[in-house]
Amino acid sequence: MGTDELILSQAQELRRGTVVLACLALLEEPQYGYALLETLGDAGIAVDGNTLYPLLRRLEKQGLLISEWNTDESRPRKFYRVSPEGALVRTGLLREWQELGASISRLTKGDR
Repeated sequence: MGTDELILSQAQELRRGTVVLACLALLEEPQYGYALLETLGDAGIAVDGNTLYPLLRRLEKQGLLISEWNTDESRPRKFYRVSPEGALVRTGLLREWQELGASISRLTKGDR
């Protein structure tokens, strides 16, 4: 495996955990899955539906998201939004993310 492939593989591992935080951050306002996929992609967080939809179901099962079906349109859509507990978890994860970023910055200060 070449260097580029190794970087891509490791970068994917880094991003995997950030999708949870990104979803909890974005779902302050209700969104359906496909719109969330597009929003994440536009923000530079590439995730596919086969990853996102199971994640949304898992977060809902954990009580971090609430879902509701909207049947007003011709095609029913399931909308997700962060629960009160999910908002608390989001705050804790964001604090953890910021502390990790600061730590990595300190560790790599001279690494250019």
